[in-house]
Amino acid sequence: MKLLPALALAALLSATAAQAAPRPLEITRAWSRPAVAGTNGVGYLVIANHTGRPDAVTGIESPAAAHVEMHAMSMTGGVMSMRRVDKVALPAGGSAEFGPNGYHLMLVGLTRTLAVGDAVPVTVTFASGAKQKATLAVALSAPKS
Repeated sequence: MKLLPALALAALLSATAAQAAPRPLEITRAWSRPAVAGTNGVGYLVIANHTGRPDAVTGIESPAAAHVEMHAMSMTGGVMSMRRVDKVALPAGGSAEFGPNGYHLMLVGLTRTLAVGDAVPVTVTFASGAKQKATLAVALSAPKS
């Protein structure tokens, strides 16, 4: 009879620990700046890889844009350049940041105006085959971490 309460407590503790554990691929600080329909928007986010295996972001989709591209921005000799990239590495136990002055998302051909307070759904595809949904909060600046 004393075994049942112990098993119930063990199951409860196990479920609580599972809920507190981060997802293997975790997306945080997802946001976008306001933009007008028909133009291009920008998206920023941080993706953490909590696994022991490297992965990579290989694509991003959103119903708010005709298509989404990943870009890398760099400065050379005081000149800013931007280039499209096909994938962004996620080292095992590491992260990749899409933010101003680095990797970022280009929301090409916005299907609607993005106003402060709006939410932009995105789906991130990984080289491992995983897909994860996230929401970009439209704001004038990055959310506090």
